Amino acid sequence: MEAELIQKVIKESSKELFRRYGYHKTSVNEIAKKSRIAKATIYKYFESKELILNQIIMEHLYNSIHDLVEKFNPKISKEEKLTALILKTSRLSYTICNEFIGWEFIRENANSQEFLKHLSNELERLLIDIFRTLPDFGENYRDRIAFLVKSSKSIVFSFAFTSVTDSDVRKNFISFEKEILPYLIKATLD
Repeated sequence: MEAELIQKVIKESSKELFRRYGYHKTSVNEIAKKSRIAKATIYKYFESKELILNQIIMEHLYNSIHDLVEKFNPKISKEEKLTALILKTSRLSYTICNEFIGWEFIRENANSQEFLKHLSNELERLLIDIFRTLPDFGENYRDRIAFLVKSSKSIVFSFAFTSVTDSDVRKNFISFEKEILPYLIKATLD
């Protein structure tokens, strides 16, 4: 098999198993069995199960955000673009963590918190890079966009960790969208 195809098979098998059983309950042995690839071959392409998950998540975020950017109506304002990207990314990040990893595991496991910190930093770089490609946001906005992304990320992750139920999370997202994000956007654009 070609290297790219092998990696794709590993990621697709892992994604299915992570969704079905959760990240922490899925072993590399199960991934190998599902993908019909030797465990040693998996480690040839991915140093750990964590790196497989990271790549799945980042590819999903990258594709989803780029899809959103490509569908932007050219007539929408800078404010609408910023709001749409921050909200989409926040929702995707939460959904991915909920779907693949599980919040109970994240809250209780020190390694998962380190993983989330790494993921959060990658997500931050991805968003800042995407904003820089948008014609409305040149070098003049670089520091302000970084502030917006870092602030939004911190707020969203903090309430994801402190929320007990999905209902709490929805309330916090609504509060973030209606009461906090408009001020962050205003500060970015002024």
